[in-house]
Amino acid sequence: MEKFGKIKELIASVEADVEKFYNANNGAAGTRVRKGMQDLKTLAQEIRAEVTEKKNTK
Repeated sequence: MEKFGKIKELIASVEADVEKFYNANNGAAGTRVRKGMQDLKTLAQEIRAEVTEKKNTK
Protein backbone atom coordinates (compact mmCIF):
# COMPACT_ATOMS: atom_id res chain seq x y z
CA MET A 1 0.00 0.00 0.00
CA GLU A 2 2.95 2.33 0.56
CA LYS A 3 3.90 2.30 -3.11
CA PHE A 4 0.31 2.98 -4.15
CA GLY A 5 0.41 6.10 -1.97
CA LYS A 6 3.63 7.12 -3.71
CA ILE A 7 1.87 6.80 -7.07
CA LYS A 8 -0.89 9.13 -5.92
CA GLU A 9 1.67 11.64 -4.64
CA LEU A 10 3.63 11.45 -7.88
CA ILE A 11 0.56 12.11 -10.00
CA ALA A 12 -0.33 15.10 -7.83
CA SER A 13 3.20 16.48 -8.10
CA VAL A 14 3.27 16.17 -11.91
CA GLU A 15 -0.16 17.77 -12.39
CA ALA A 16 1.14 21.36 -12.41
CA ASP A 17 3.75 20.51 -15.04
CA VAL A 18 1.12 18.81 -17.21
CA GLU A 19 -0.93 22.02 -17.11
CA LYS A 20 2.14 24.11 -18.01
CA PHE A 21 3.09 21.82 -20.87
CA TYR A 22 -0.32 21.46 -22.50
CA ASN A 23 -1.73 24.92 -21.80
CA ALA A 24 1.36 27.16 -21.87
CA ASN A 25 3.53 25.13 -24.27
CA ASN A 26 6.35 25.06 -21.71
CA GLY A 27 8.96 22.63 -23.05
CA ALA A 28 10.82 22.26 -19.75
CA ALA A 29 7.58 21.23 -18.07
CA GLY A 30 7.20 18.55 -20.75
CA THR A 31 10.58 17.13 -19.78
CA ARG A 32 9.50 16.99 -16.13
CA VAL A 33 6.24 15.30 -17.15
CA ARG A 34 8.14 12.65 -19.10
CA LYS A 35 10.40 11.96 -16.09
CA GLY A 36 7.38 11.76 -13.80
CA MET A 37 5.65 9.33 -16.14
CA GLN A 38 8.79 7.15 -16.24
CA ASP A 39 8.85 7.10 -12.43
CA LEU A 40 5.16 6.22 -12.46
CA LYS A 41 5.80 3.35 -14.84
CA THR A 42 8.57 2.02 -12.58
CA LEU A 43 6.39 2.17 -9.47
CA ALA A 44 3.49 0.52 -11.27
CA GLN A 45 5.76 -2.31 -12.42
CA GLU A 46 7.01 -2.83 -8.87
CA ILE A 47 3.43 -3.02 -7.57
CA ARG A 48 2.53 -5.51 -10.30
CA ALA A 49 5.45 -7.72 -9.28
CA GLU A 50 4.47 -7.56 -5.60
CA VAL A 51 0.84 -8.44 -6.37
CA THR A 52 1.88 -11.37 -8.53
CA GLU A 53 4.27 -12.65 -5.87
CA LYS A 54 1.67 -12.37 -3.12
CA LYS A 55 -0.98 -14.03 -5.27
CA ASN A 56 1.29 -16.94 -6.14
CA THR A 57 2.36 -17.60 -2.54
CA LYS A 58 -1.17 -18.45 -1.44
